[in-house]
Amino acid sequence: MNIFSIDFILFTLGGYNVSLLELLSVLLGFTNVFLAGRGNKNNYWFGYVYALLLFFLFWQKHLYASMILQPISLGITIYGHWSWTHPKSGTENNKKELRVSRILPSNIMWGALAIAVGTLVWGWCNQRLNVVWPDTFPPATKPFLDAAVVCTMFFAQLLSARKKLECWYVWMIVNTTNIILYVLAGMAFLPLVSFSYLILAILGFINWKKEWRKDNNE
Repeated sequence: MNIFSIDFILFTLGGYNVSLLELLSVLLGFTNVFLAGRGNKNNYWFGYVYALLLFFLFWQKHLYASMILQPISLGITIYGHWSWTHPKSGTENNKKELRVSRILPSNIMWGALAIAVGTLVWGWCNQRLNVVWPDTFPPATKPFLDAAVVCTMFFAQLLSARKKLECWYVWMIVNTTNIILYVLAGMAFLPLVSFSYLILAILGFINWKKEWRKDNNE
């Protein structure tokens, strides 16, 4: 039996089976978010492996929008790692890394519109995967909710890569929605870690807000 399959069960929690793949994803994800909230650039090394594990986990759980996000997420992770460690002149902090900044309100509106459109398009594509490739893709689990989470997460990752303070607001929305999605998909640990992420997002916002005030002498 493949030890990284969701059929390889480590233990049962609250009536749900917990696989080794899900457990490893949780541990790496928690470390990634914890370090990001502290503004530690080393979070990206954990993010690389986290994206890889999630790809296979979501594939096995038939969450195709979340699965397809992972290669894109990996690309954003690489971009964010470079962005944090190679800031342009005038955008660096006292550590010579990218400093925390704010996003324009108009960009938030455009982001919300993109999320809405992306949810409709991606949700429809989720449904079509089983129709076009029935032998490869079983029917999608909650296709439009899955798509909404993915599109919102995509926006949050872009804001995080540019170290925008408002990214934590978006992550709070993502984590709250993820708790619902993962429970409906039959996962045990990921709902718990999403709740932990929600707490870490709040703490991350507080830490970044302090850093932003310090860099702007407020």
